Amino acid sequence: MRNRLEEIRKEKKMTQEDLAILLEVSRQTVNSLEKGRYNPSILLAFKIAKLFHLRIEDIFIYEEE
Repeated sequence: MRNRLEEIRKEKKMTQEDLAILLEVSRQTVNSLEKGRYNPSILLAFKIAKLFHLRIEDIFIYEEE
């Protein structure tokens, strides 16, 4: 699954640490999400979408391999 998390975060002029604090996760979790090493739980995906006022599918893009 691809995601636009880093792009959206930077548009909002936020650091990984800023985002991590708002999501109540570690900065390392944000980094792993952005690099595609980790897919968020559905609850975390909803939290991220709500924070940015976007739909989950606007941030996380499912691609069949």
